[in-house]
Amino acid sequence: MSLLSIKDLKVAFSTRRGSVEAVRGVSLGVDKGEILGVVGESGSGKSVTSYALMRLLDKNGSITGGALSYGGIDLKTVRESDMRDLRGREISMIFQNPRAALNPIRKVGHQIEDVLRRHSRATRSNARAEAIKALEAVKIRDAQTRYDAYPFELSGGMCQRVVIALALACDPKLLIADEPTTGLDITTQKAVMDLIAELISERDMSAMVITHDLGLAAQYCDRIVVMKDGEVVEEGSAERLFTAPQHAYTRKLVDATPRAGASIRTLLPKEQRTPEPVLPISDVPLLEVRDLVKTYQGKSGAVHAVKGVSFAVMKGQSVGLVGESGCGKSTTSSILVRLADPTSGEILFDGQDLAKAPAKTFARDPRRAKIQMVFQDATDSFNPRHTARHSIEEPLARLGGLPRRDRKERVGELADLVGLPRALLDRFPHQLSGGQKARVGIARAIALDPEFLVLDEPTAALDVSIQAIVLNLLVDLRAKLGISYLFVSHDLHVVRLLCDHVIVMRDGEIVEEGPTAKVMQNPSHPYTQELLAAAPVPPAVQEPASSAAE
Repeated sequence: MSLLSIKDLKVAFSTRRGSVEAVRGVSLGVDKGEILGVVGESGSGKSVTSYALMRLLDKNGSITGGALSYGGIDLKTVRESDMRDLRGREISMIFQNPRAALNPIRKVGHQIEDVLRRHSRATRSNARAEAIKALEAVKIRDAQTRYDAYPFELSGGMCQRVVIALALACDPKLLIADEPTTGLDITTQKAVMDLIAELISERDMSAMVITHDLGLAAQYCDRIVVMKDGEVVEEGSAERLFTAPQHAYTRKLVDATPRAGASIRTLLPKEQRTPEPVLPISDVPLLEVRDLVKTYQGKSGAVHAVKGVSFAVMKGQSVGLVGESGCGKSTTSSILVRLADPTSGEILFDGQDLAKAPAKTFARDPRRAKIQMVFQDATDSFNPRHTARHSIEEPLARLGGLPRRDRKERVGELADLVGLPRALLDRFPHQLSGGQKARVGIARAIALDPEFLVLDEPTAALDVSIQAIVLNLLVDLRAKLGISYLFVSHDLHVVRLLCDHVIVMRDGEIVEEGPTAKVMQNPSHPYTQELLAAAPVPPAVQEPASSAAE
């Protein structure tokens, strides 16, 4: 029996350039007890559909057509006062960014109390006890202490659990989860999704899970709807979508989903695939890390972020560094590119110990040109007032020693190398797509012909098809330029595709390392086994006998 019915929904936004139709005739339904997955890339209309359903559109957005029905209630015409009662009590939502969804200056327990009291599920006298129960329901340890915590005092996974507690506090019948695991490490992602699935089953709820991760949707959803450009292009079971997609766009998403058995080129559409380049690896170390230690002094004593880490990266090699949030990956990579100083240890680069050079002065060190970094969030790593051209040109001006005329030509060459149209060079970051910003970040990092590149989750926030293009670009650049990579990631399927060697970190220590194929196929450490078990496993993909239908 259908709990939610959306028929021919149309949503438009008024802009300076006229009306923009973001959702164009979407029809879908959610049955009682069902988990529906809604997948598609950024701009496909997934989130706008959910905001229209919750009547949370921006002021310039409006529902211009169609019908929205929940349990027989017309959500399109219901009064706002009644809609406020429905939100949280009948329909609730887990928003994409948990930190942004929480009030940063209020204790998380008080925020849960607000929801409970708003819907008469608690009184002033028992609100605290009910809020603590809500935290315990989402398996937060020591819930009484966490009740008094502020969002900034909690990890990303813990904040996500608090947001889930907020969403489920009043026992709604329909849960909308908008990208509930974006930015979480792989084990936290599994824990959060397992928790959502468990609570939905226990409480006899229905859910709509919005995601761009087709593998995750395949593992947790009963049925999947594929959206593109504001329209539903296909729907069906995960098994059918992966084995026999009917629409070319669905085939493109399926192909681009990293998985066991895929190669870097099979992520691309067939017409874009070229032979994979030869990637020679020297047996000469480019970088040697010896007994690296980083200790921070906190109010409660010393915090050991990195504990005696040692490894090597050969010339031309791509090494993956994996582990959960807080394992020391980012601290280690920051020290290697000399953005932070180690407490002790050696960093031998071409035989020279870089650890002896203070991080604060290394920005002007000639060796800086040989070691560069591509940051996780391309948007935050750019000055919003600088154009793409200026961002790429900056390292050339600081360390390249090129005159202005030559720098302009070099920026054009770099844009060509990373596949960025030169016409986009004079745009600002907010005028570029996620994939275009990723290309600018890579162009800036390779501007000075580095020998060693640290890639910190460079594709974590990208749609799968854009991720496929960026990963293939990195492989091609490695072949052309002979760069060595340290690829920091929590996506083991991506590491499997991009890296020759893998290092697994936990609690500041290396627990396992070796050739990627060996570690992935036959892990020896229980923690590595746990990471691999947590990775979503989409159904096996079958190549079509002929091209998919448009």
